[in-house]
Amino acid sequence: MPVNRFDVKFSRPLADGKSWGDVGPYEELRGTLHFDIDPEHSTNERITDVALAPRNADGRVEFSADVSILLPVDRSKASGRMMLDVVNRGNRVALPNFNRATRPTIDEDTPIDVEVDAGDGYLMRHGYVVVACGWQKDAPPYPALITLDSPDAIGPDGEPITGKVYSQLQSPTDTHNFLLSDKGHRAYPAADMDEPGASMEVRDEPDGDPQPIARDDWRFGRIDDDGAYVADPDYICTRGMFEKGRLYQVIYTTVGARVLGLSFAALRDVTSWIKHGTPQLESLVPGVKHAYGYGRSQTGRYLRTYLYNDLNLDEDGREALDGVIANVAGGMRGEFNQRFGQNSKDRNNMLTQLFPFASVPTTDPEIEESGSLHARLDERGSKVKVFYTNTSAEYHRGDASLLHTDPDGTRDVDPGANTRVYHFTGTEHGLGMWPPTDVAVAGEEGQDRSQNLRNIIDYAPLLRACLANMDSWVVDGVEPPPSRHPRLDDGTAVPTAQPGTVFNRIPGAAYPEHHADPKRRDFGLMESREQVTTFPPREGKVFGSLVSAVDADGNEVAGVTLPEVAVPVAATTGWTLRHPSTGGETQLLVFAGGTVPFAATRAQRELTGDPRLSIEERYASKDVYLERVRAAGETLVAERYLIAEDIEVSVSQASRFWDWFAG
Repeated sequence: MPVNRFDVKFSRPLADGKSWGDVGPYEELRGTLHFDIDPEHSTNERITDVALAPRNADGRVEFSADVSILLPVDRSKASGRMMLDVVNRGNRVALPNFNRATRPTIDEDTPIDVEVDAGDGYLMRHGYVVVACGWQKDAPPYPALITLDSPDAIGPDGEPITGKVYSQLQSPTDTHNFLLSDKGHRAYPAADMDEPGASMEVRDEPDGDPQPIARDDWRFGRIDDDGAYVADPDYICTRGMFEKGRLYQVIYTTVGARVLGLSFAALRDVTSWIKHGTPQLESLVPGVKHAYGYGRSQTGRYLRTYLYNDLNLDEDGREALDGVIANVAGGMRGEFNQRFGQNSKDRNNMLTQLFPFASVPTTDPEIEESGSLHARLDERGSKVKVFYTNTSAEYHRGDASLLHTDPDGTRDVDPGANTRVYHFTGTEHGLGMWPPTDVAVAGEEGQDRSQNLRNIIDYAPLLRACLANMDSWVVDGVEPPPSRHPRLDDGTAVPTAQPGTVFNRIPGAAYPEHHADPKRRDFGLMESREQVTTFPPREGKVFGSLVSAVDADGNEVAGVTLPEVAVPVAATTGWTLRHPSTGGETQLLVFAGGTVPFAATRAQRELTGDPRLSIEERYASKDVYLERVRAAGETLVAERYLIAEDIEVSVSQASRFWDWFAG
């Protein structure tokens, strides 16, 4: 088995030993997992550059990962289910998303034993073993992050490999310096600080016309606080200023090709290790029979890439994950298996990993190619179950609708028998902001200021229902509820401009005048080893991006609609624009959505000219409002898109909304 050793650094009670229903208290085991894989095994052959990784005396490739295992103190109380928490940039996502827990902001001073917030304990009450395993080598070197340690590829001459990198950089303030990465990750260093062939362009929109920047106007290195130049291959700088909000794209040569795809082996093999065991493991984590992988945003795209490459079979030919929930990934994959790939790159104008979007075969008439995201799974008859869940933000970003239409957006495409696609109506990429604000909290994606109040809807209850339905599907064969998302055949999937006909009548709504829908971009990708060869890419036609139609209030009419969205006090959206103070005010604020409140009273509505009924005109009292929310929750439970205990979560959320907006 590729897992050959687990070094436990510490064990400790979870939540100070709190007991979770009949399951009782939990503990955390935190340590390092050591792997070695056969680079010539068929299950590893799609890992780019694995054949060029250093080998041990047995001809195997070694690497290691941080791992955290949360499990019942009384092992007999475990339910036989495992949740693989596919950590996002080293941070846990399963507990914040399923347990409605907080996620600490981690920096270089955060200790490795930082407290793990278990939230309301949903996963614990259901007896899940929750495993967070590091997969990302380029995450910041902070002790508390859960990361991977893996080798670089070596060229035939025994030297590190050089090649080109293509990055996009943006700042909410004018700045002298850019780290050649995003979100504080480890950059690919410049191989030659004076590289004459390095180039830079700047745009005002992701699909805008590029303006070249003369090579003499910028250089590798950084400018310190005293204005002195510091030679640093991880940065670029200018004596002038990189302007806030503008999109800078740089092409340069680096050295050191990370074998990024070893991350897939790490997550596959930790799952098989937990499920099938070793003598050491049997005393630690007994009895896991079913494993579900959950990823959000970056790691939702990661799981789409994992499935596309069919890296779910271990070296013994066994399925690792039985089910996958890829959340807020839209239609994208990512550079997780690409030579000189950047794990954190997340803009569809910068990625080659787009088509095929759908889980069933489609044809792109522009490039005359056919494909399916699940082609390799289907070819071998895999029974892995998959949910693709998205918010309104991924639709307005332009790629989510392509999961369930043809590439031109002209006809609906239904997923295969083992897949469901769910759109969470009126939500943004994250779990909503409360209290209402136009500035994101530290550590969240989309942290620049927005023109609208940020979206306030917490869709975590819908994810909990997804997990319950996934488990019933895998274990008991109970089909989950049907896919629910915008469709062309019923008129609920519309061009991005159409909601503007409603919002342009609402004072202060600020509907975007332009959506930078993704285009075909030819990066010259070498499929055999996933390496980009065309910089910048050759641009083709736009894809057929669609969004949900909206009603007269501005609320979406398609998707799985939470009770507090179905019984509204505001329009909640998957779009908002960047604030002028951060530059780029015509651009969508990526990942963010907005809240456009109803007036509290008729008098206020008439004063502002808002055509939508006020809160007092809709609901006779708070009690009447909350009863309607509860009734909407009961309907959603009957349809199995919500679990019964979360009706009261929606009612509680709605009560806060009333006090804030009606008061």
